Amino acid sequence: MARAGFYVIHNSSIRFGRDGRWYADGQPIVNARIADLFSRHIQRADDGSYRLRIADEQAAIEIEDTPYVIIAAGDEAGETWVELNDRSRERLDTTSLAVGTDDVLYCRVKGGTEAARFLRPAYYQVAGHIEAAADGFVFRGAAGRHPIGRR
Repeated sequence: MARAGFYVIHNSSIRFGRDGRWYADGQPIVNARIADLFSRHIQRADDGSYRLRIADEQAAIEIEDTPYVIIAAGDEAGETWVELNDRSRERLDTTSLAVGTDDVLYCRVKGGTEAARFLRPAYYQVAGHIEAAADGFVFRGAAGRHPIGRR
Protein backbone atom coordinates (compact mmCIF):
# COMPACT_ATOMS: atom_id res chain seq x y z
CA MET A 1 0.00 0.00 0.00
CA ALA A 2 1.32 3.45 -0.90
CA ARG A 3 2.27 5.76 1.92
CA ALA A 4 0.50 9.08 2.22
CA GLY A 5 2.69 12.15 1.97
CA PHE A 6 4.69 14.16 -0.49
CA TYR A 7 5.87 11.25 -2.60
CA VAL A 8 6.12 13.62 -5.55
CA ILE A 9 9.30 15.15 -4.11
CA HIS A 10 11.01 11.78 -4.49
CA ASN A 11 9.80 11.25 -8.05
CA SER A 12 10.51 14.66 -9.52
CA SER A 13 13.51 16.80 -10.29
CA ILE A 14 12.79 19.91 -8.18
CA ARG A 15 14.47 23.23 -8.88
CA PHE A 16 14.23 26.72 -7.38
CA GLY A 17 14.86 29.16 -10.21
CA ARG A 18 16.59 32.51 -10.18
CA ASP A 19 13.19 34.00 -11.02
CA GLY A 20 11.90 32.95 -7.58
CA ARG A 21 9.69 30.16 -8.94
CA TRP A 22 9.68 26.46 -8.19
CA TYR A 23 9.90 23.89 -10.99
CA ALA A 24 9.20 20.17 -11.06
CA ASP A 25 10.63 18.24 -14.01
CA GLY A 26 11.22 21.54 -15.81
CA GLN A 27 7.63 22.75 -15.47
CA PRO A 28 6.64 25.67 -13.20
CA ILE A 29 4.76 24.74 -10.05
CA VAL A 30 1.71 26.95 -10.44
CA ASN A 31 0.00 26.00 -7.19
CA ALA A 32 0.96 28.88 -4.88
CA ARG A 33 0.34 26.82 -1.75
CA ILE A 34 2.78 24.11 -2.87
CA ALA A 35 5.38 26.76 -3.82
CA ASP A 36 4.98 28.43 -0.40
CA LEU A 37 5.26 25.06 1.32
CA PHE A 38 8.48 24.28 -0.54
CA SER A 39 9.92 27.74 0.23
CA ARG A 40 9.30 27.26 3.95
CA HIS A 41 11.04 23.87 4.02
CA ILE A 42 14.41 24.50 2.39
CA GLN A 43 17.32 23.11 4.39
CA ARG A 44 21.04 23.24 3.76
CA ALA A 45 22.74 19.85 4.05
CA ASP A 46 26.14 19.42 5.71
CA ASP A 47 27.78 19.20 2.28
CA GLY A 48 26.38 22.60 1.24
CA SER A 49 23.65 21.24 -1.02
CA TYR A 50 19.98 21.93 -0.40
CA ARG A 51 17.05 19.68 0.41
CA LEU A 52 13.34 19.95 0.90
CA ARG A 53 12.33 18.45 4.21
CA ILE A 54 8.61 18.17 4.92
CA ALA A 55 7.87 16.10 8.01
CA ASP A 56 9.65 12.76 7.43
CA GLU A 57 9.95 13.26 3.67
CA GLN A 58 13.04 14.80 2.09
CA ALA A 59 14.51 15.19 -1.35
CA ALA A 60 17.48 16.90 -2.96
CA ILE A 61 16.71 20.10 -4.84
CA GLU A 62 18.63 22.22 -7.31
CA ILE A 63 19.08 25.91 -6.47
CA GLU A 64 19.83 27.96 -9.59
CA ASP A 65 21.15 31.04 -7.82
CA THR A 66 20.11 31.59 -4.19
CA PRO A 67 17.84 29.56 -1.91
CA TYR A 68 15.89 32.70 -1.02
CA VAL A 69 14.62 35.69 -2.96
CA ILE A 70 13.45 39.06 -1.68
CA ILE A 71 9.83 39.51 -2.73
CA ALA A 72 9.10 42.81 -0.95
CA ALA A 73 10.87 45.54 0.97
CA GLY A 74 9.91 48.64 2.88
CA ASP A 75 10.73 51.07 5.65
CA GLU A 76 9.32 50.97 9.15
CA ALA A 77 10.43 52.69 12.36
CA GLY A 78 13.59 53.98 10.70
CA GLU A 79 14.72 50.58 9.40
CA THR A 80 14.48 48.86 6.06
CA TRP A 81 12.96 45.38 6.12
CA VAL A 82 12.72 42.64 3.52
CA GLU A 83 10.21 39.85 3.02
CA LEU A 84 11.53 36.55 1.70
CA ASN A 85 9.86 33.88 -0.40
CA ASP A 86 9.41 31.76 2.74
CA ARG A 87 7.21 34.62 4.05
CA SER A 88 9.68 35.52 6.79
CA ARG A 89 10.44 39.17 7.36
CA GLU A 90 13.72 40.57 8.66
CA ARG A 91 15.74 43.74 8.88
CA LEU A 92 17.84 44.39 5.78
CA ASP A 93 21.54 43.97 6.53
CA THR A 94 22.68 46.96 4.48
CA THR A 95 26.33 46.06 5.02
CA SER A 96 25.80 42.84 3.05
CA LEU A 97 24.39 44.46 -0.11
CA ALA A 98 26.22 43.48 -3.28
CA VAL A 99 25.64 43.71 -7.00
CA GLY A 100 26.07 40.55 -9.05
CA THR A 101 25.95 39.52 -12.67
CA ASP A 102 23.44 41.46 -14.78
CA ASP A 103 23.40 44.16 -12.06
CA VAL A 104 21.18 42.08 -9.77
CA LEU A 105 21.12 43.18 -6.12
CA TYR A 106 21.82 40.61 -3.37
CA CYS A 107 22.03 40.63 0.41
CA ARG A 108 22.65 38.17 3.25
CA VAL A 109 19.67 36.83 5.22
CA LYS A 110 18.92 34.27 7.93
CA GLY A 111 21.48 35.75 10.31
CA GLY A 112 24.00 36.14 7.48
CA THR A 113 24.05 32.42 6.67
CA GLU A 114 22.32 32.60 3.28
CA ALA A 115 22.32 34.82 0.21
CA ALA A 116 19.11 36.24 -1.22
CA ARG A 117 18.47 37.74 -4.62
CA PHE A 118 16.20 40.79 -4.93
CA LEU A 119 13.37 40.20 -7.37
CA ARG A 120 12.64 43.21 -9.54
CA PRO A 121 9.61 44.53 -7.55
CA ALA A 122 11.57 44.43 -4.29
CA TYR A 123 14.56 46.10 -5.93
CA TYR A 124 12.35 49.00 -7.02
CA GLN A 125 11.06 49.28 -3.45
CA VAL A 126 14.61 49.95 -2.13
CA ALA A 127 15.96 51.79 -5.19
CA GLY A 128 15.19 55.17 -3.61
CA HIS A 129 17.85 54.44 -0.98
CA ILE A 130 20.57 53.77 -3.56
CA GLU A 131 22.82 56.63 -4.64
CA ALA A 132 25.74 56.91 -7.02
CA ALA A 133 29.08 57.48 -5.33
CA ALA A 134 32.57 58.22 -6.64
CA ASP A 135 33.54 54.54 -6.50
CA GLY A 136 30.20 52.83 -7.18
CA PHE A 137 26.94 52.92 -5.27
CA VAL A 138 25.88 53.34 -1.65
CA PHE A 139 22.75 52.49 0.29
CA ARG A 140 21.50 55.49 2.26
CA GLY A 141 19.42 54.54 5.28
CA ALA A 142 18.65 55.63 8.82
CA ALA A 143 21.92 54.06 10.01
CA GLY A 144 24.00 56.00 7.48
CA ARG A 145 25.55 55.27 4.11
CA HIS A 146 26.86 51.80 3.30
CA PRO A 147 28.83 50.99 0.16
CA ILE A 148 27.33 48.35 -2.13
CA GLY A 149 30.01 45.85 -3.10
CA ARG A 150 30.38 43.47 -6.02
CA ARG A 151 29.40 39.83 -5.69
